[in-house]
Amino acid sequence: MKYFRLNHTDLTVSNLIMGNMRLVQLSRREAETLIRTAMDEGINFFDHADIYGQGRCEELFAEAVQMNPGIREKMILQSKCGIRSKENYYDFSKEHIVRSVDGILQRLNTDYLDILLLHRPDPLVEPTEVAEAFDVLHRSGKVRYFGVSNHNPAQIELLQKYIPHKIVANQFQFSIAHTPAIDSGIALNMGIDQSINRDSSLLDYCRLHDISMQAWSPFQHGSFEGPFLGNFEKFPELNQAIQSIAETYAVADTAIATAWITRHPANIHVVLGTTNPQRIKDACKGSELPLTREEWYRLYKAAGNIVP
Repeated sequence: MKYFRLNHTDLTVSNLIMGNMRLVQLSRREAETLIRTAMDEGINFFDHADIYGQGRCEELFAEAVQMNPGIREKMILQSKCGIRSKENYYDFSKEHIVRSVDGILQRLNTDYLDILLLHRPDPLVEPTEVAEAFDVLHRSGKVRYFGVSNHNPAQIELLQKYIPHKIVANQFQFSIAHTPAIDSGIALNMGIDQSINRDSSLLDYCRLHDISMQAWSPFQHGSFEGPFLGNFEKFPELNQAIQSIAETYAVADTAIATAWITRHPANIHVVLGTTNPQRIKDACKGSELPLTREEWYRLYKAAGNIVP
């Protein structure tokens, strides 16, 4: 397992993150097995959100590990807030952020979060309110560091203008089959669909500002359209290429899909949303797997992209 110091923090983190969005689908015993498998494989970074299972995922996580100070100190815990899922709108008000964190801490049975992310951009955001909320949470010791999820560079800049705390992380969707973050840079100045800049050069911006990137849905394609791994009907060339490279390294296809992301020099985290312990083990073999440039580009092109 590869570890590195997260920029602007004192946190040493695994480059694979266990995501807990689907944890509520499991029994307590199954959840414990899943989490223990992740920890045994070297994952120390766990991602939550207050809307996952309407909070039940956080509760089940704490129950499954029998959360206590000894267990807590072995983990980097991150959660997200800002989506009012029942009413279907976003809320970055000071009151909502502070109240949300109190609920998260209660459900996770911990006194503090290592990182709090704002979940999806709220167009009604008042950056000064966010700054006040972050200040209250930091001074009280409830949150150590702050970040965002699914934010573009301008949205990050707007927040950072008012927030004295450095934004340390941003989650975004990224996989071999979902690559807007790099497509336009590769196809620059070409009159094709791939050259359309869809995210304001988010990846380059975050690298310039030392903001950690966390890739969610690393085995999915499109916007919630399902997995590309094993989908030979829609991605025959890609899956054939993945299988060929997997045979070279004697690993599962999941490891290759993971390694394609971890090979990027930005130290992108891979957020694993699986509920299958074996898939976690397979993915972990991609943590440090050294794909060559030729292999990396082969997979990128097999997914249907152009390298001019």
